[in-house]
Amino acid sequence: MILKKVIITTLFFIQSLNVATEKPKILIIGDSISIGYTPFVKASLADKFDVFHNRGNAQNTGTGLDSISQWIGKNEYDIIQFNWGLWDLCYRNPDSKNQGNRDKINGKITFSIDEYKANLDSIIKILKTKTKAKLVFVTTTYVPKNEEGRFQKDAIRYNEAAKEIMKKNNIPINDIYAKSIDIHKQYGLGSDNVHYKPEGYKELSKLIVNFIETEIELPKK
Repeated sequence: MILKKVIITTLFFIQSLNVATEKPKILIIGDSISIGYTPFVKASLADKFDVFHNRGNAQNTGTGLDSISQWIGKNEYDIIQFNWGLWDLCYRNPDSKNQGNRDKINGKITFSIDEYKANLDSIIKILKTKTKAKLVFVTTTYVPKNEEGRFQKDAIRYNEAAKEIMKKNNIPINDIYAKSIDIHKQYGLGSDNVHYKPEGYKELSKLIVNFIETEIELPKK
């Protein structure tokens, strides 16, 4: 009888310890920009959170609609940060020899602003239905003027459209666009490329980490 009590007490202690040491989980959903900064976010928040990224590149909101349920799975995330835009506003032409068939002169836009807004709205409904996580939206980063498939002004236009949808759904917005301009000019891969050197992704990660640590209150379990 005494041995049984000892075993039960030990198991209870172990279970309590696991609950106490389990860290909140963050899922980052996004394109290659988010893939670039996620390792730095993960390292910075290692003591406080377990940070994950969706498998592969989240590409555009069409991909998001098709894959969001799979990315969430049966995991219980405390925070889900999501971002789309750079792929949505990209013009592509099957005949273009640029990487990704980018062609803003003769190409066709992936999703119009109205389609982008509608897709975001639908994705949010899925997120709110399938998870109790705190949702956070991150704006699209800077588009340099010589980018082959994207117009610089579209990043601003699509960001404004996304903000409208987020405000309607009461979702916090981490607007990193303005700060990404200077980061790209210092650590970008050139005036024809939306991507960054490792130093640039590290700087972007600071914007993500700061917002999560200072602006996000975790939902009560």
